[in-house]
Amino acid sequence: MGFAVYLIKKTAITVLLLLGILFITFCLTRALPGDPALALVGQRASPRVIAAIRRQIGADRPFLIQYLSYVKLLSRGEMGRSYSTRREVLGEIAQKFPNTMKLALAAMLLAVPSGLVLGFWAALKRGSGTDTLLSSISIIGISVPVFFSGLLLMLLLSLQLKLVPPSGTGGIRFLLLPALTLSLPSAATLARVTRTMVLETMDMPFIKTARAKGIAGWRVGAVHILRNALIPIVTVMGLDFGSYLNGAVLTETIFGWDGIGRYAVEGIIRRDYPVVLGSILVGTSVFIVVNMFVDIAYHALDPRVRILHK
Repeated sequence: MGFAVYLIKKTAITVLLLLGILFITFCLTRALPGDPALALVGQRASPRVIAAIRRQIGADRPFLIQYLSYVKLLSRGEMGRSYSTRREVLGEIAQKFPNTMKLALAAMLLAVPSGLVLGFWAALKRGSGTDTLLSSISIIGISVPVFFSGLLLMLLLSLQLKLVPPSGTGGIRFLLLPALTLSLPSAATLARVTRTMVLETMDMPFIKTARAKGIAGWRVGAVHILRNALIPIVTVMGLDFGSYLNGAVLTETIFGWDGIGRYAVEGIIRRDYPVVLGSILVGTSVFIVVNMFVDIAYHALDPRVRILHK
């Protein structure tokens, strides 16, 4: 019963959060320099044509009226039409979301096993040269910006070795470069967090007791150490996956991957407000849902959380 009340409260907070983000985003898009009508027809268009376009897209109405009209549109399950393509924004996002999901899953499949293995290995080799080397690699992976590592991988794997295409949307050959680029900082972060949490857990009394009882080393590592170190690791995994599903803006743009992140960037460049608002709303909703699943995972992994919700 306690967990059900918790979920109801979480849902109510989520609705209020989405409304607040919608209002802030609406204010920011209107505060941006530039006129969407001019972006559509160009600088040389006559004032009459520009005024007609502004009326057509509703840009000539007061701010509050525009905001309430958009909220009313959302209440009907719509997100308006793109200024430039005149297509339904929700339909375009629905077409691009599977590409972003594919990229996110591929990046997680690369990042999670490598991050966990490297972090666990570094912890077991604490203070050794291996630990120093793996920790240094992790710091480099976190520090190098995505656009730099992406261009380096493109130069090496695509232009030099010609193993994969440099850009585009398609099958696994097109997916490899952006997924690898996206997974590098996540794997490095996971390795750092895993190493820290495993080291903390290894020094706890119940681990020493398990070893004193003669429990096999692999069982101590897999069942006792890793399970008790999982909560912060699951948090990092959830945040990373949520950011991927929001659309990895730089990665999708660099590699021409047709996902939500690239769609949002194109909307910003064209001053296409419905596209920007729709992308941000969908991204925010996905991020919140992923975090709710992370909370549920806490409930399953940690008995203390279950007691808290009773």
